Formats: sequence, C-alpha cells, structure tokens
Amino acid sequence: MASSSVLYNFSNKVALITGASSGIGATTALLFARYGAKLSLAGRNKTNLNRIGDECARLSSADERPVLVNTGDLTIESNVRRLVDTTIEKFGCLNTLVNNAGIMEFGTIETTSLEQYDLVMNANVRSVYYLTMLCVPHLVQTQGSIVNVSSICGTRACPGVLSYSMSKSAIDQLTRCTALELAAKGVRVNSVNPGVIMTELQKRGGLADDAYANFVEHSKVTHPLGRPGKPEEVAQAIAFLASDDASFITGEHIHVDGGRHALCPR
Repeated sequence: MASSSVLYNFSNKVALITGASSGIGATTALLFARYGAKLSLAGRNKTNLNRIGDECARLSSADERPVLVNTGDLTIESNVRRLVDTTIEKFGCLNTLVNNAGIMEFGTIETTSLEQYDLVMNANVRSVYYLTMLCVPHLVQTQGSIVNVSSICGTRACPGVLSYSMSKSAIDQLTRCTALELAAKGVRVNSVNPGVIMTELQKRGGLADDAYANFVEHSKVTHPLGRPGKPEEVAQAIAFLASDDASFITGEHIHVDGGRHALCPR
C-alpha cells in the first residue's frame, strides 16, 4: 500500500471489518492496522483472510495479537452472532463497524431470477441489517461509528446489475435511517459509494477476462477523472469517516468514483 500523509490515531480502537479477505475490505484492514486499530476481520476465503490477519498483526506494535479472524458466510445467522460474540469476548468493546462484504450479479429484469434476487439481497442487505442490529448496542457504549460500503449503483441507475443496484440503494437508505435513529446516542453512520474499483468484484460476478478488460477500459470514459479507482482510495475515505476528523458527519454518502455520479450524458 502506498504511504499516506494523513495519519489517524486508531490506537485503543476496535474495528470490525467484513469482506476483509480481498479488495476494499483487505485494504481497509491493512490501513486501519497501520493507524493502530485492533481488528476483527470477517471473510469467506480462509487462506486469504488468515494472510491479511497476519499482515495486520505485523503492522501492529502491540505485544498481544491485536487481530481476530472469523471465516464464514454472513448470510448464515449463526456466523453473524459468532462474529459479534467473539469480537466482544476478545476486545471487550467495539468502536467501528465497516460493512463491506457484498457480491455482484449481472442481470436485467428480463434475464434475472428470484434466486438471483434472494442471493444478492441476502448477502448485501439482510446480513448487513442483522450484523448492524447486533453491533449497535456495543457501538452505543463507545459512541462509535458505522461505515457502509455502498456503490455508485446505489445513487445512480446502472443497467445490467439490477439486483445489485437495488441492494446498494437499500444500503444507502439503511445508512440515512440509522444515522437519524442513532444520532442522539452519539453513533455516526455514513457510507462510501465507489465507482469502478480495481478489485475482483466484477470477475466474481461472472465477467470473463476479456469482458473485464473491456469493462475497465470503458471506465476511462464513464469516470470523468479518466480511470478506475484503487482500493486504497476507498479505504482512505472509510478511515476518514471512522476518524474523529469526521465527528460532525453522519448520514452522508461519499462518492469515491472519479466524478461519475456528477456525469450528465450529452
């Protein structure tokens, strides 16, 4: 990861990050570790998650291992409960929840299915809803914060990824509603809304290598800054929203998309 001139102090802070075995989640975990956070990491790829956990531990100056890893599918309710329980058992508190885990599926209203809808909504919305429910009492105690990883597809119409776009719109509404519900208790809730970021999300959603290469090339046109984004750029926005520098920001959606959300086709 490239070094940053911005340094937040997350020492003695506990952050729970989902989808931490790759992409934005893994990059965010490493950045938070650099800033001194204690980490509870969740992901589905055991090998990758353990590797990220080890890298985070090496970045820490703590004598005792400051990283907990939980492998499992968060659409299974028992895995969500175990994640929260083990986090509190190990660290005693929770300061930041980063809801990053999610999947993408391609399909239009003519080519989708109820199975696809259920798959995406369970992974991208229901699991987030449940994990947030369980984490909120602990976040209230620390007057902590939540950062949801949404998408440009949550605030703009993106044809061809219907169920995914609907799920991210739901995450944006969850962000706004919970921000208002928890404001009086000192808990802040915000989201980042990335554009195309160089991760494996689209490939895991079904794009072949050639199609993905064309997709990335086309993003130079669809993003006014002329390129796709990097996971580090999203991670920095997440860190800002979780930091004390964002202490008067809640219910906000930060687009990390090279200006794509402001684009008006002509």
